Amino acid sequence: MPQGKLCNRQPIKTDEQLKLTLADKSGKQYYAEMEQLDVDTNALWATIQKTMKSRTKTWLEICAHCGLCADSCFLYQVNDCVPEQVPSYKIQSTLGHIVKKKGQVDNAFMRHCMEVAWSQCTCCNRCGMYCPHGIDMGVMFSYLRGLLYSQGFVPWELKIGSGMHRVYRAQMDVTTEDWVETCEWMAEETEEEWPGLTIPVDKQDADIMYTCNAREPKHYPEDLAEAAILFHVAGTNWTVPSEGWEQTSLSMFAGDWECCKDNVNHVYDAIERLNPARVTGTECGHAHRATVIEGPYWAGREDGLPPKPYIHYVEWLAEALREGKLKIDPAKRIKEPVTLQDSCNYVRNQGLKDVTREIISYIVEPGYFVEMAPNKEHNYCCGGGGGFNGIGMYREQRNVALRKKMDQILDTGCKLVIAPCHNCWDAIRDLEEEYEIGIRWSFLKPLIIGMLDVPEGMRVEW
Repeated sequence: MPQGKLCNRQPIKTDEQLKLTLADKSGKQYYAEMEQLDVDTNALWATIQKTMKSRTKTWLEICAHCGLCADSCFLYQVNDCVPEQVPSYKIQSTLGHIVKKKGQVDNAFMRHCMEVAWSQCTCCNRCGMYCPHGIDMGVMFSYLRGLLYSQGFVPWELKIGSGMHRVYRAQMDVTTEDWVETCEWMAEETEEEWPGLTIPVDKQDADIMYTCNAREPKHYPEDLAEAAILFHVAGTNWTVPSEGWEQTSLSMFAGDWECCKDNVNHVYDAIERLNPARVTGTECGHAHRATVIEGPYWAGREDGLPPKPYIHYVEWLAEALREGKLKIDPAKRIKEPVTLQDSCNYVRNQGLKDVTREIISYIVEPGYFVEMAPNKEHNYCCGGGGGFNGIGMYREQRNVALRKKMDQILDTGCKLVIAPCHNCWDAIRDLEEEYEIGIRWSFLKPLIIGMLDVPEGMRVEW
């Protein structure tokens, strides 16, 4: 079968096709069609010849097969250290094989590559820190995902997620009207307790433009309200755009590079339109990577930077605390053992390890913060990154992957985990649900609101 009705080489671009694919519960028909999907080997090889840069070619050629990357990979560790989970083996036996065969591979091999690419690597990039040649299998797996997506071999949920971005310009079916109404609703709800609070939409020349994760207006609108409270208390001149507010990129997880470029350009267009002094995004690691770290290159920006300075939410929080715009009531500081999850995407990939610990110094009583081991840029992935959290057919493998983070948390002795990243938050939530180790987890926003020293008259006490 050249291409299926649901599983094919075309991106989802219409609401009709999106709903049709969504109606296929758990992707039953989608995966059945995938088993019959032809590989366009000539197109695959042509894509490789056009897109594979010298860095990737060199990495594939200079790997010494020394195995030093093995212990760097948490998936190797939690899967009984089997050779098939060594990062160099995983990439050489998939992408390396496709290149050696000049794209002449069959359906069964592409389905095998799909499983390896999405269930045996989260693209956390930790392996690149320990390779003596600086080879980064995570970067190469991202490239492999793009090749697989172009041929239709992508998990059902990520085909849908990328389609959501194309149809709704968000990873979920949140329209512009839905988003603006949610902002108005949260402002009305929150103003009762915080008089004068607003969520300004499309305000020109603000000091801060705020972007977020579509899961927030869809499922956690209180997160938007919490951001508004902190901006309000800090006296920030801020705004959200009516369009270009969605910062995430499931298309990055899917390997849909054309859609990645479209996503980030939509955000950048909002920046150009509203002309804020700076932009900050929510507590989400991959969203920051997509819009700030990778995004400028997808958008073809020669300086490698967004249109305006674009900081992660932890950077804004640390600055507000440092400058006294947000003040913590010492009596309300955390006085129990607490640990911190370092997000791969803004700690390992951008170096924001000290910023989060600066925030910890304000909100945790001295002596109660316990580091994970290892930590900072050496920390392990949460176990659900790179799209792993959301792929149903790999849920069993994902649950095994969570064990590394579980062991790290248990070793700290802490019952509270601060996780300033959506994927990490979700993974730790699922970890507790699966293994019942008796922990709690939280973003930074609600913790800080609970311990604010609020200026008199700013808050109505009930």
